[in-house]
Amino acid sequence: MPQSRAAHLSRRGILAAGGVLGLGAVLAACGDGDKKDKGNGGTTSDKGPWSFKDDRGTNVTSKATPKNIVAFTGTAAALHDFGIQVKGVFGPTKTADGKPDVQAGTMDISKVEILGNVWGEFNVEKYAALKPELLVTNMWIKDQLWYVPDESKDKILKLAPSVALWAADTTIPKVIDRHAQLAASLGADLKAKNVTDAKARFEKAAERLRSAAKANPGLKILIGSGSADLFYVSAAGPNADTRYFQELGLTFIEPKVNKEGFFEELSWENAGKYKADIIILDNRTGTLQPNDLKAKPTWAQLPAVKAGQVFPRVTEPIFSYDKCAPILEDLAAAIEKSKKVG
Repeated sequence: MPQSRAAHLSRRGILAAGGVLGLGAVLAACGDGDKKDKGNGGTTSDKGPWSFKDDRGTNVTSKATPKNIVAFTGTAAALHDFGIQVKGVFGPTKTADGKPDVQAGTMDISKVEILGNVWGEFNVEKYAALKPELLVTNMWIKDQLWYVPDESKDKILKLAPSVALWAADTTIPKVIDRHAQLAASLGADLKAKNVTDAKARFEKAAERLRSAAKANPGLKILIGSGSADLFYVSAAGPNADTRYFQELGLTFIEPKVNKEGFFEELSWENAGKYKADIIILDNRTGTLQPNDLKAKPTWAQLPAVKAGQVFPRVTEPIFSYDKCAPILEDLAAAIEKSKKVG
């Protein structure tokens, strides 16, 4: 979880705090000769040039398929699930006790160079030493690269081409598809058994969640995130996960969002403003979890808390079928056992 949560006046900091997720347009580049068409995202070749049109609309090119790849931790974890390994990462990667952060997924973090572990941290010298051929990250606001610090981005972007994939205003399946397209362009085999099995599991989980929503209608869900001073209530629409959950039939409380359009900031005295049957609570490192929130009297009085209907939310999903399927399964299980209390 970025340190910038406390500095919530920053536009990028607000996004780091609010957990919003996103939209990517499906754009294509065509190959010929010895180039292989790797899906809708771009082309790859062992001998010839590589290209990929990213979600800025930029046609990113290289003389050959990039091998020395550096990525935002969550993006790197998604590429890993599709079979692409990166050399370095930036963003929440390990916790204070040295264990992998939730955003690292199943990557072996001992095998990647960690260029920065918190918001605003990016070691440009270490980055240059990796001889990067491609930088990949998410994009929550047009042309703003997630976890690439504004103060050093010009130096960073001079060292290698960059790819940005939307992480706002769309649904999980579309974002996964864009990550899959990028991975395929880099040489991943999307027909590999582990990938197709994970996709089948994801699709089955989506149907289970749809059925749970239909069988238990009318439940009102609040998207929450806790800090020492504020309780953030997020809107469902901007987030890839919750927008998709809406499509599957779930109902979310819609807060009076701030001018950025993503969430409402409530003092803890006003945390009871919205009565929800279920709370899905930000699970990112650095946010307050249910045990931490016991010290907040207003938290304990919320109907969903009294009913034991508070469930963790993977606020920044790793956009692979493998990592998103359990998110759907866990939420379906939560819906199946919950009742109206708000």
